[in-house]
Amino acid sequence: MRKEILFKMKSTYRDDFCIEGYWFGSGEKTACIVGPMRGDEVQQQYICSQIVKALQERESSGEIADGKSILVIPSCNPFSMNVGRRFWAMDSTDINRMFPGYDQGETTQRIAAAVFKHIEGFKYGMQLASFYVPGEFVPHVRMLSTGYEDLETARLFGFPYITTRKPLPFDTTLLNYNWQIWNTSSFSIYAGLTDRIAPTTSGQTVDAVMRFLYNTQTLVSPRADELATLSPGFNSAYIDEDSLTAVVAHHAGVYVRRRFAGDFVAPGEVLAHIIHPYNGSVLEEVRSDTGGLIFFSHHRPMVFQNAMLYRIKANGK
Repeated sequence: MRKEILFKMKSTYRDDFCIEGYWFGSGEKTACIVGPMRGDEVQQQYICSQIVKALQERESSGEIADGKSILVIPSCNPFSMNVGRRFWAMDSTDINRMFPGYDQGETTQRIAAAVFKHIEGFKYGMQLASFYVPGEFVPHVRMLSTGYEDLETARLFGFPYITTRKPLPFDTTLLNYNWQIWNTSSFSIYAGLTDRIAPTTSGQTVDAVMRFLYNTQTLVSPRADELATLSPGFNSAYIDEDSLTAVVAHHAGVYVRRRFAGDFVAPGEVLAHIIHPYNGSVLEEVRSDTGGLIFFSHHRPMVFQNAMLYRIKANGK
């Protein structure tokens, strides 16, 4: 393993801002794994640390394929994580909305430009991403439908689901989009939670990344039984995100969930209650409009009117 400072910036009040990269193997730029760009992506930070640990072990046992290199960037925004802010602490801009970056622009544009300079040109790119609504997902890999998305390669992770979504105009500044446009097979990985650590889904995600690296021959096992520690994964199902049914809150209040991500529900089933914060009365019984799998569940205890609470994959879709 070789550690490299990919970007460094002086700070007036704190230690210097540094983005570190961990290199494994040598040769062609094969696989790049990018961790948190937002300060609340704790699960993503933890997963990156476990990937670094796993790759150290595999490198020491000679499992990095000859002529191939792997780069892991555990965090692109340690400042915001240190102070508990989701976005850049100074002006609340989002690094993941700044790609491919501009090295003469605002601070987050410069950070994005520095990161993209190092990660451009990899064959495979993986970003440990988070959703704009706080909550939990069924773990999956996601791609934007740019015309360059690689669905078949995405199956090599062995996640239960692969989702695609048509990009909106403001999505053209995402890392996933720009990686694809610059000829990298790019995948956004959603690992269940964001602002807390879930050992089960974090372990599944580390296994999926390792499985992908073996399946693409980036890692090679010297013994057949080495792979026995990894599950074979799933035969991934494809989901167009436009087909997911959204369930929204019709009242603001205290949100008490009854059903969770990964649950299967019937049409009309009660998913949650929204409680009046002063008198305890039930303002709303949140019900499912369809039967199927809860793909996403909002998990903050207070919700606003019209907030997205659930996304459901309807049966047969």
